[in-house]
Amino acid sequence: MSNPTAVESEAPGRLHRLLALLESDPDNLALIADAAETALDEGKPQAAVDLLDRYRAQAPLPPREANLAGLAAMRMQRFEQAAESFECLFESGERAPALLFNLAWSRAMLKDFTGALALLDGKVIRALPQAAMLEIQLLHDRGDLETAAERSREGVERFPDYGPLMATASVLALDMDDEALAAHLAAKAPDHPDAMTTLGTLALGQERPDEALQLFDRAIDRNPDVPRAWVGRGLAELITGRADRASEDIDRGAEMFGDHLGSWIAAGWAHFINRDLATSRARFEHALALDPNFAESQGSLAVIELIEGRMDEAKRRTEIALRLDRNCYSAALARVLITAAAGDSEQARKIFELAISSPIDGSGRTIVQALAKYGIGLS
Repeated sequence: MSNPTAVESEAPGRLHRLLALLESDPDNLALIADAAETALDEGKPQAAVDLLDRYRAQAPLPPREANLAGLAAMRMQRFEQAAESFECLFESGERAPALLFNLAWSRAMLKDFTGALALLDGKVIRALPQAAMLEIQLLHDRGDLETAAERSREGVERFPDYGPLMATASVLALDMDDEALAAHLAAKAPDHPDAMTTLGTLALGQERPDEALQLFDRAIDRNPDVPRAWVGRGLAELITGRADRASEDIDRGAEMFGDHLGSWIAAGWAHFINRDLATSRARFEHALALDPNFAESQGSLAVIELIEGRMDEAKRRTEIALRLDRNCYSAALARVLITAAAGDSEQARKIFELAISSPIDGSGRTIVQALAKYGIGLS
């Protein structure tokens, strides 16, 4: 572990002065604690960690210093360590809203969403806009959209000037098909990556792919860990004829999402456009493994079966997809293509080329581009 005195001794400011004092009084716990807090304030979390380790070598960390250790770990994205620090304080009876939020955030980063949500009681949410934001995100992620929407309305009314909350609420509004509200909320936080992603998604749905592409680029520059931005950028690239880049971006977004079925379907169609049927099939099969009852997975695979000349399997999958959802878009396409191919595998391959290249509307989109957008919920 690095020596904070050596690492930070050339830095100007209060920390530099405190470290100089520690050289002549190295066992002064109050001075070590003060230096750790200052290091955190000056954006040097590793120095804070090292100083607190130095403190811990002489005595157990008091509550204030334990909290500092948790904050430093959070800043360094060491969420397991952060949770341990905050858990100790929680178990000792500490219930300050900031502590509960920090513990909830750390648990959420460790994928303990239920544990995180349990900490966000009314007192915490009313006190901290970031806690209100986190609760909405957690409810949204677990699919409780109605409760999330209720909490979102309350949070927006209570904290109208907190941009991250507006951005989070805009994403929820988008998933609830309230485009007007999504645009209104995103406009209140135009520089937040989630808001940019919302605006990009709306632009894409309104057939403005160049504008959408710029917004998704900006969102990714601000935060490369937003899966919606990667999928959205891929779809914009797909529509503007950059299919090779599109498949990479949609794949990345789908992997970040994990279990978001539509993104895997969109990825499959992106590879379909690139004439990579093997990878296209793999993406559709992955979506099917996540949820065997998702009609678009079966319908999309039906098209693959058709192109590969397995007419009976294509018909079987089409029937399954339409039983699951009579409005399944890919199954409807598969049924049309099966009828057109009339059992002729060579004719099916010609249809494959037609599906890739023929525009279907004034936007210039092809059938498979429309399917990709449909997969992510943007049709």
